[in-house]
This record gives sequence, C-alpha cells and structure tokens, in this order.
Amino acid sequence: MASSSAPSQVICASFNQNNSLFSVGTKEGLKIFDSRNGRLCYENNLGGLNIVEMLFSTSLLAIVGTGEQRAMSPRRLCLFNTQTKQSKRDLNFKTSILAVRLNMKRLVVVLQDRTFVYDLNSTTILEEIETGPNTKGLCAFAPNSEECYLALPASTSKGSALVYKTSEPELICQIDAHQAPLAAMVFSSNGMYLATASEKGTMVRVHLVTQATKSHSFRRGTYPSTIYSLAFSPSVDLPDVLVATSSSGSLHLFFLDAARNGRRQANTLLSSVIPGSVTDALDPANHHVIHNVVPADIKSYLAVQSVENSQNSSKLPALKTVIYIVTQDGYFREYVIGTTKSNESSWLLEREFNFLDSGLSSLKHNEQHID
Repeated sequence: MASSSAPSQVICASFNQNNSLFSVGTKEGLKIFDSRNGRLCYENNLGGLNIVEMLFSTSLLAIVGTGEQRAMSPRRLCLFNTQTKQSKRDLNFKTSILAVRLNMKRLVVVLQDRTFVYDLNSTTILEEIETGPNTKGLCAFAPNSEECYLALPASTSKGSALVYKTSEPELICQIDAHQAPLAAMVFSSNGMYLATASEKGTMVRVHLVTQATKSHSFRRGTYPSTIYSLAFSPSVDLPDVLVATSSSGSLHLFFLDAARNGRRQANTLLSSVIPGSVTDALDPANHHVIHNVVPADIKSYLAVQSVENSQNSSKLPALKTVIYIVTQDGYFREYVIGTTKSNESSWLLEREFNFLDSGLSSLKHNEQHID
C-alpha cells in the first residue's frame, strides 16, 4: 500500500450525493475527480478551503475558506458556480462554519451551537436549531429522501441524536444510541436507517428512524478506536452493507440483509424482552475486516459504490461490494470485496492513485482472504 511521507496538503474531502465524484479541499484550493476513472474534472486555486460540498453533478459548490484570504473567511459560506467561476450567493455567520450539507431542496449549515436550514433555491432561512456544543460539526443528512432527514448530536455527555425532517421542518425523534458521545453518523440513501458510532468506537449501531429503535448492533472490536467514516450501500430499501473505517487503519464490513442473516428475526424477538446490553452480545455480527487498508491515524472518507450478486471462482453465490476510500494523505483507493453465503470473503485492491499528483495508476493485486 502506497503512502506519502510528506505533510498532508488535504484539509477536507467528500463524495457527492451519488458517489460519482469526490472533491478535496487543500491549502491551495479545490479539486474534483470522477470516482469511476480518477479523471480530474475541475481545479481552482482559490486558496485554503475547510469545506467543499458538491450538489450531485451540477456546477454548484458550497465552499468555506480557512481564512488565509480575506474573502474566504471560515465564517462565510460561498455558493460557487464552477462554470462561471463566480459566487452565486454568500452567507455570513457570527462563528465558524463546521459543516455544510445540501440537496436539491435544502441547504444545512452547522455551527458550534446552532444549525441553520435554508431553502436552497431562494436561500431563505427556514429553521434555526439551537444545539449543545457541537465542536466537531457532527451531523448526518439524507439527501435522497423526500423528508430530507437531518441528525444532530443531542448531548455532549452521551450518544444521543436528534432527528429532524427538514422538508417541514420539524423534530421527529430522539435516538439514544450509545453511552459515550457520538463520533460518527450516517443515513441510508432513503433516510430510513441511521448508523451511529460513539467516541469509544467499539460498537456500531443501526436504527430505524421512523420508530427510533435499534435494528442492528455490531461489534467493531474490543479496543477503543476513532471511527472516521461510516457509509451504507446505495440500496433503496434495507441496505445490504454498512462499512466503517477507523484510526486503526482497518476497513470493516457489516452485512444487514435478511438473506445473509437468517437469525435477525429471532434477535428482533429477543430484543423485545432482553435488555439492550445483552442483545448486543447476541446480535449476529456478520462482520468482516480488511486490516491495514490505510495508514493508522490517517483520516479517511468512505463511499459504497455498489453491491451486486456475482459468481466467484468456486461457483458459489457471492456478494460483490465496491468501496471507494479517500484518505487525507492524498490517496484514492477502490476495493472490491467478494463474500459468499458460507461467509467466506476475499478482497482486491482494484485501483489506487495519488490525487495530489492528479495521476491515475490502476493496480491489480492478487486476491486475498480477509477475516
């Protein structure tokens, strides 16, 4: 696995809403790449950027500067048009912007003690949500759901999340997920499921949003680790796969579908009569790990491109999962993981390139088995 010993120039990275593109913000400006072939699609040396968020494959970007240039304050959100190379609209705030999310209807701006919801087309403010200290700008947004679900931390002392329907907007529910404060959250494509991890990082849980109930609980590991990124597969209904990366440098796959997890119905029944701390131990993990996917303690950003049925070399039915990983040391990696119904798995590093060099080199590695 290639790695760079030079200091990281990457400040932020993100995938667009369908994972077809990924963007990186650097000390010099921004770059946008095609996830499928590594082609550099757009580059602009605007100066240091803390946030770069795309709106699907349109020309609209939401960007926030580092403050090194007077016009690029960390308190100013710029809606930037890549075709005209001009700002469409600037929004100024009293404190630094920590996160931005958007879809075709809504624009969400997260500050340390409040979150603003805007109508994207008119940039009219629809809701101002007061929050507790959210110093990391933690949030989850479901851009492909009609309700435009938004999740924010409910507490700094325990792992609870408040879920809002920003299409209205209104508060839907509170999900009490972990004992320790939240470190990562992500919605499934349609917003029906919310995955969470705490600062401890040993458990990853999946919740049914409409009922504010836990549907799955997975043990990532025994020792604490910081969860850097969570991502569901793009399935319309119940996602097949949830993936996670952490400070340990490993990639974790958790399978959720009923076909692979025949005991899920039994555990649903058990969870109605047994306390959650016990069902955590009984809930089948269906957990696979690839070790040393990225260097330890290097922040990473995940996307699941696809999950498909396929035939492996032994002619057994298998799931083929394609995962994209962008790391803060300047690398893009595409992994293909095959998993049979007998729970045997193997992985292939399909592509790897250093996007700071804007060069693509496809690498084919021998197939390897994973835990």
